[in-house]
Amino acid sequence: MKKIKRIWKLILLLLLFVLTFAYAMFQGGFVSWFLFYSFLPFAIYCIALSVYPLSSFDVKRILPKAEYNAGEPLNVTVQFKRENRFPLFYLMMADNLTGELRTAKTLVFPGIKKEFSYAYRIEKLPRGEHVFRGITIKTGDLLGLFEKEKTLITENKINVYPAYTEVSYRPFQNQYDQGLTASSDRVQRDTTMAVGVRDYQPGDRFSWINWKASAKRLEIMTKEFEQRQSHDVFVVMDCIPHKNFEAVVSFTASLVRAILKKGAQTGLLTVNDERTSFPVRGGEQHLHRLFFHLAKIKAKSLVPIEKVLETEFFSLQQTISYMVITAQLTRSLIEKASVTGSRKGSMTLFLIKSQEELPTEEEYSLIAVAKARSIRVMLLHEGEFAAAFSEVMVR
Repeated sequence: MKKIKRIWKLILLLLLFVLTFAYAMFQGGFVSWFLFYSFLPFAIYCIALSVYPLSSFDVKRILPKAEYNAGEPLNVTVQFKRENRFPLFYLMMADNLTGELRTAKTLVFPGIKKEFSYAYRIEKLPRGEHVFRGITIKTGDLLGLFEKEKTLITENKINVYPAYTEVSYRPFQNQYDQGLTASSDRVQRDTTMAVGVRDYQPGDRFSWINWKASAKRLEIMTKEFEQRQSHDVFVVMDCIPHKNFEAVVSFTASLVRAILKKGAQTGLLTVNDERTSFPVRGGEQHLHRLFFHLAKIKAKSLVPIEKVLETEFFSLQQTISYMVITAQLTRSLIEKASVTGSRKGSMTLFLIKSQEELPTEEEYSLIAVAKARSIRVMLLHEGEFAAAFSEVMVR
């Protein structure tokens, strides 16, 4: 249709040219020839523009970086180069963006410049993977008799990770014989809990020596401490469509980052249109993989979170801390969490609300039921994630 419209406009232009010339020939006089010669430059320019190749433009999109956090601004610069100085009265340019980003349009007047550029700014980037497909340019004559457009392919991609809050993570309680290691030392000793004495071994600290036992046995004896392993966490995120889903993703990102920065290890499970599970690990690379997954995840799950816990029950690791992040609290979720927590390890539910959203009476009642079943329910409002563990004392 665009090609047919462009050909029709060109035919109409030639027809107007012939009519003005015929009018001047048959009518004669100053006025008729003045109209013809006045129209002649526009006709010639339109004909020249019709054969001018817009594909000769060399376009380059410049992005400061390829990774952002949700809510950050993005400054984009688009540079154009061409081989000749064919006069262009105007150039309408549209940067074709995908996903939730709106197409950025602008109008420039290049004239006879061979190189020019324009810049635009996106104030708040939404979470996700965004692809910049191409740039559509459109130009024409001053009278609007002829227009021409072309899409120039230049692809760029950015990953916008979920916004996170600096959370000071502290485990709810010290748990022994639990989880994987959180440091290079697989087994750690709690030096506050001596359970016996043993013979001195090279590498034992001076402060570990039990002087009374050493005096009795006439040889150096050191304290034997309770061995423990660090507090590792497995996070299960609810992907059911909900108005607070972005807040759920943001807190999940904040939580896993805080756990890993603390030196512990964490895993993540999400069940959306497909099941994705990350094993309990630590390190910056693991954090990057988790954030990359959270950047692209959508609220498309048709499976309630309690069904997820029921389905994944036998694959969950034994005696490890589990944290479920959701935006809705139900009785069936508390029941499944109670079963999973009693057989697999401690269970904590994080109920995420918007800034000014208050819990309902039913939710208050369910929180009391959860407490009676030894299920910890933490109510968090968006914007207050930093205080998630502020009242948790390590014992």
